[in-house]
Amino acid sequence: MTVAAGLGYALIALGPSLSLFVSVIAKKPFLVLTVLSSTLLWLVSLIVLSGVWRAFIPFKSTVWWPYGALVLTSVSFQEVLRVFFWKGYKRLEGVLDAFADRVSKPRLLLTDKMQIALAGGLGHALAHGVFFCISMLTPAFGPATYYTEKCSYIPFFLVSAFLALAFVTIHTFSMIIAFNGYAEANKVDQYFVPVVHLLSGSLTMINLAPGGCIITIPLLYFVVAVTLIHCGRMVYRRLVEDGRRQHHL
Repeated sequence: MTVAAGLGYALIALGPSLSLFVSVIAKKPFLVLTVLSSTLLWLVSLIVLSGVWRAFIPFKSTVWWPYGALVLTSVSFQEVLRVFFWKGYKRLEGVLDAFADRVSKPRLLLTDKMQIALAGGLGHALAHGVFFCISMLTPAFGPATYYTEKCSYIPFFLVSAFLALAFVTIHTFSMIIAFNGYAEANKVDQYFVPVVHLLSGSLTMINLAPGGCIITIPLLYFVVAVTLIHCGRMVYRRLVEDGRRQHHL
């Protein structure tokens, strides 16, 4: 492998996020700060989780339930943290709206709130990509590549990049769905996000089976497609409803 290959793996994992950051987030300093704070929060959460589970690793490769417990506890912890992240955002939203009232400026629009949710989701996604993919890519810049015994068809680094891209996409747009679910008390959106998160994490356990990566990647990208479709429909519905509301004011 070469430097070009290593950079290619990194761009597969985080290239779309970089494009999203440059085209949407970078134009507004507040969104940049939201991405940075969200990334730090989720990185710390992942470090805490890894520290806890470090005491139980390595697992026996013939037993699957410890991996299931790892996925379940990790997803549960992150979903609880997502609720606290939302509550912190709501407090900040109240402060911003109060400031806007004082200076006779308009309050946050629906599009502003969605962009903040997008920035929060992008931070979660970047933390996941850095923790589970970029941190392991250093050997990919060397003269060789690496294959695992369970997945001898595809280089390990390429599999990691594809999996990271899938989770990066899911985490980015799941935050928009979750914020909408909390704001509207929409149970479907509130349950959709943790279910998708748990399902995605569970699918990675297929990699424990011989040739499992060939099955995991397509299934995971099916979940990505479902998440994007659900998020797109939700955003379209909210924008149409908000447009009608503004028209009648």
